[in-house]
Amino acid sequence: MIAIFLLITQTIDTLNKAIVASPSLPTQPALGKMTMLDIIMKGGIIMIPIAILSLIAIYVFIERYLTIRRHVSSDVDFMNKIHDYIVHGQTESALTLCQRTAKPIARMIEKGISRLGKPIKEIEESIEIAGKFEVYDLEKNVQILAVIAGIAPMFGFLGTIIGVIKIFYNISMTSDVSIGSVSAGLYTKMVSSASGLIVGIVAYIGFHWLNTILNKAVHQLEWTAMNFIDLLKSPAK
Repeated sequence: MIAIFLLITQTIDTLNKAIVASPSLPTQPALGKMTMLDIIMKGGIIMIPIAILSLIAIYVFIERYLTIRRHVSSDVDFMNKIHDYIVHGQTESALTLCQRTAKPIARMIEKGISRLGKPIKEIEESIEIAGKFEVYDLEKNVQILAVIAGIAPMFGFLGTIIGVIKIFYNISMTSDVSIGSVSAGLYTKMVSSASGLIVGIVAYIGFHWLNTILNKAVHQLEWTAMNFIDLLKSPAK
């Protein structure tokens, strides 16, 4: 046993001396860090339509968001003035105020004031029709976000499928089925799928966010229109 122990010890010492004396083994070169632009460029030509869709989605969301918030912001002072003008019979002043106020509710109230003297039912209908057109203008282009949310992931998957086809074509031509060649091709082609999904998710969130704001705006317009109709009815009581 002692002889075996000594033999093992001598062998370990010999290996240690050989490792120290031998030149250092070559190490694998460090992988270079990839920037976000490098990763995007790996997605191929299909990234161009995905990038265009992303720009359209961002533009539509920002433009619609600012437009909705600007046009449907509550204006208590406006309605107070309309109330005073109607109560004191100053119809022309009320019409002038509505024409100077560039908001959907002002255009709706203007339609109602222009029908004063006619049955309340007719005034209500004119305000309702004007409100529908105003809501239609507010909803303009919002549906584009829903379309982008649907087709952006499809473009991404298409890019990945095209990339996989190219990989298998290269394998059939070169007979190189190594893990390295296949994985290198796959990870670059998956970039398009990830990009398409990201753009689709962002567009989907933006679409529903704008719809939520629009629903609140519609309720606000309906509430203000109802108060205006009650104002017209009150003198007759």
